[in-house]
Amino acid sequence: MSPDLVLFDLDGTLLNSAEIIIRTQELTAAEHGLAFPGREKGFSIIGLSLDIALAELFGDTVPAADLSATYKRIFGQLRGTPGMEEPLFDGIAATLADVAGWDRTRLGIATGKTRRGVDYVVDLYGWHDLFATIQTADSAPSKPHPGMIRQAMAATGADPSRTVMIGDSVHDMRMAKAAGVTAIAVSWGFQPPAMLIAAGADVVAAQAHDLPALIRQALRPPARAAG
Repeated sequence: MSPDLVLFDLDGTLLNSAEIIIRTQELTAAEHGLAFPGREKGFSIIGLSLDIALAELFGDTVPAADLSATYKRIFGQLRGTPGMEEPLFDGIAATLADVAGWDRTRLGIATGKTRRGVDYVVDLYGWHDLFATIQTADSAPSKPHPGMIRQAMAATGADPSRTVMIGDSVHDMRMAKAAGVTAIAVSWGFQPPAMLIAAGADVVAAQAHDLPALIRQALRPPARAAG
């Protein structure tokens, strides 16, 4: 029997990284003489692979490689400074511990971050033994392409019917639908629930403590017909 696979996005789902991301976007724009299009637009591209995200945010007047290099440098400089922390959202630590303890259940990450960025977060929170698979922008196409989820399922032996993707962006929801897995949206992230529902979310979690019950419901085998 295949395992249950529960995949999580990072930024906006597990991590409240809004301020460091937006500030890095602002400083990247300033360094290249570009206009920053505002927080709403800045939030809308979170989750995409960095080069694609920055091109969508700023256009093509500056080479994507130059923008990405500037963004990475500034993000690294800001990381850990006052006001630029990346705390877990309320209830996330307890939720991860709960779901990780279920029989036949494996946890994974599917994120637009680089593997280096994910490794920093894993070290920060001591998650070294928590996730069975980590899919990043380094080894898969950008969301909403289903590659990250497909690779995670292949790595763990999970079936689409036993896989859940949890995220806060339309990119997460569209990726989940493209991969044929259940899409659970979270309400505390960077995009409003109405947008996530329109993008294909099967259900929206109001708070982190709601996730275990929603995951169990998504993974519950359908009842057999009588007779």
